[in-house]
Amino acid sequence: MGKDIYILGIESSCDETSASVVKNGKEVLSLVINSQIDEHKKYGGVVPDLASRMHVEAISDVVKRAIKEAKIPKEKLSAVAFTKGPGLIGALLVGVSFAKAFAYALNIPFIPVHHIKGHIAANYITYKELEPPYLSLVISGGHTHLIYIKSHVDYEIIGKTRDDAVGEAFDKVARVIGISYPGGPKIDKLSYDGKNNIDIPTPKVDDLDFSFSGIKTHIINYVNSKKQKNESIKKEDLARSFTDKVVSILIDKTLLASKKMNTKKIAISGGVSANTHIRREFNKLKEKGFEIYFPEFVYCTDNAAMIASQGYYEYLDKNFGILEEDAKANFKIGV
Repeated sequence: MGKDIYILGIESSCDETSASVVKNGKEVLSLVINSQIDEHKKYGGVVPDLASRMHVEAISDVVKRAIKEAKIPKEKLSAVAFTKGPGLIGALLVGVSFAKAFAYALNIPFIPVHHIKGHIAANYITYKELEPPYLSLVISGGHTHLIYIKSHVDYEIIGKTRDDAVGEAFDKVARVIGISYPGGPKIDKLSYDGKNNIDIPTPKVDDLDFSFSGIKTHIINYVNSKKQKNESIKKEDLARSFTDKVVSILIDKTLLASKKMNTKKIAISGGVSANTHIRREFNKLKEKGFEIYFPEFVYCTDNAAMIASQGYYEYLDKNFGILEEDAKANFKIGV
């Protein structure tokens, strides 16, 4: 057995300030998440300037709590991993600056981590046996990607959304039908009381790419048409019809990618992977010989444990940051 590696992870890409200590990439010793959601609810979505200020106020205490709960001295940390991007630039800068200063003070490496790679790594925490290669479907508020995972640090994007991300579409549709922010989880729950009785056309997108803008626009037009005619709208049916259409698109594209890459091992991650309808329908594929992986719910949304987990593999590959390291709002995977 080699020396244990302890990574402190820091995540601040949007509206959660989070810190976590993870041992050897898979054992979470602590996870602290300070959510700003109650503040942003007042405005119907995340306010970037407010998010940045709240990260500044919270980050020091969050990191201290994470190290204390891990029950190891900070001197035992091997490296500090942080979200470099993508995300809100002001929010990212708080995490990047703190991580660099903290690592510099301890004279240990600091490791920039791509946010999406972090989401993918969340499954390594839940499934200790999961190893590349495999197919990954990343579904979040800002991303919808099909990625072939060649190794823990080598990725190939084979499909992505051409417009709205799936989580963004959930939130926008929720707003249109009168559901308060955050809309995704509420649509998930509401749709169980509805029927799939509203015809929503399937976007015609070639290859393995996605498009959700047209679905969103169709529902906006449907709602406006009903209002102009003074006809009632059943939110439950809209939520169910929309959810079922999204699920069918995600599954169809993922199956095409699975066939193309010749693998039946599929890991789903990102905030929208917490959607219970998506989980139910993907898990049905197990009956057809597929291996399906979803993170535990706590690791679906933004958290520092996933950043620390990916940071471990970047550490093994010696992908360390430099002192001039900066945040990157539109950070591309592999760049």
